[in-house]
Amino acid sequence: MSTPHVSRRLFLAAGLGAGLAAAAGCSTVDLAAQRNGGNLLERLRATGEVRVGFANEAPYGYVDSRGELTGEAPEVAKAVFRRLGVDGFVPALSDFGALIPGLRAGLFDVIAAGMFITPPRCEQILFSDPDYNAPEALLVRREDIGRFTTLEDFVQDGAARLGVLLGSFEVDVAAGYGVPRDRTVTFATQAGGIDGLLAGRADGFLLTAISLRDAMRRRPDAAVALTEPFVPVLDGVEQYGAGGFGFRPDQRRLRDAFNAELHALKRSGELLEIVRPFGFTESEMTDLTADRLCRTGAA
Repeated sequence: MSTPHVSRRLFLAAGLGAGLAAAAGCSTVDLAAQRNGGNLLERLRATGEVRVGFANEAPYGYVDSRGELTGEAPEVAKAVFRRLGVDGFVPALSDFGALIPGLRAGLFDVIAAGMFITPPRCEQILFSDPDYNAPEALLVRREDIGRFTTLEDFVQDGAARLGVLLGSFEVDVAAGYGVPRDRTVTFATQAGGIDGLLAGRADGFLLTAISLRDAMRRRPDAAVALTEPFVPVLDGVEQYGAGGFGFRPDQRRLRDAFNAELHALKRSGELLEIVRPFGFTESEMTDLTADRLCRTGAA
């Protein structure tokens, strides 16, 4: 089996472009292509390369110590695109909140960032079926163990500030639980959120338990603690964090082809073996569909 080639064309220009796209709100979605499902897959096969948007959030998608793009989502994407006849992988770094605008603006061809599938996002882009499903948790300073254990603690403590990633699912969770906007602190990156927590700019950081466990593993000397993982409940409905891959709305044929190969990886058990090195287990595997999550936002 061949190994996908990861281009060394760097990251920063793409990230800045995505930020500009977010500010401008521009879009290159082709309505004519949308009617026939698009021809991007054929173009990718012809060039042998796919441009992949990611947000440098471990363990979902990040640049390792060798300068290579890796993580749960990029490694799954490499396996799928290899099956689709596309071996070249061009990474495009973006702030998380700029991923969807950057995709719609044509700065990259797919989002591989472990992005949760939610109805508002489904109004903007197409999603693959999810490749994982994960609970949430809170990261707090070790000195605050017992003071902050649930989101309700942040609602009731009028001085407590909760950190979330810009444009993330957790923004909606915090608002849904009643954490005031003026006590919700947004960070552009996971690392920035943890630094903000340690510096006292936030009193807790809300993210998936998988992400936070990985962060603690990478920073063993940080004086932080992880709360018990939980499934958020909004309007009486459990909200599971199911992540998938994003595509432009005019590229349904590419999304469908990607889905077919993703399901083949699930059936063979290869998917779990790909993501296991990043802290994923059998309990995170899922048979949920994007259609269901886009309609209800709940598992």
